[in-house]
Amino acid sequence: MPRWESDAQGRLKRAALELFETQGFERTSVAQIARTAGLTERSFYRYFPDKREVLFADDGLQAHLVAQVEAADPGLTPIEALLAALGTADEIFRPREFLLRRVRVIAASPALAERDLIKLADIADALARALEHRGVEPGKARFIIDVAIAISRRATSRWLADPEATLSDLVAQTAAELREVVAPPTPTVG
Repeated sequence: MPRWESDAQGRLKRAALELFETQGFERTSVAQIARTAGLTERSFYRYFPDKREVLFADDGLQAHLVAQVEAADPGLTPIEALLAALGTADEIFRPREFLLRRVRVIAASPALAERDLIKLADIADALARALEHRGVEPGKARFIIDVAIAISRRATSRWLADPEATLSDLVAQTAAELREVVAPPTPTVG
């Protein structure tokens, strides 16, 4: 790739993912990523502080979700506002194939799995603050976030596996499944 080609950050992300897939995260160097992208190591560090961040650089997800919660109809319950926000995450996700490849690379590396959990915790903290701004008590906000993230993780994995499904439908379906488990319908006596 020529050095003058645009989208250096995107090229670095694609090159890193390709190298992580073929030779593993631990065996891939920043120099290799930069060289594969047609850039210098110095260019790499302009965009990312380390090689883990190439897969986790701010993609706008946190800001998007917080904005959705803050803009949600005040009549919605906190969990409804949060689930509605999570159902819109696919509006800013990268292409599905990239995400599937990324998930496999993260699962194969303890260092990347740890970083994934840290990023998720950062998003959870920001969403908890957004719920608090809506008047939800901090402890309750954290509990709601934890439940919503469990729903989101299950819905997102289904969304990645089913190109025909919409994320918002899968979030709603997963929330309904949780309600059935927590409060199953009472059988009618006939």
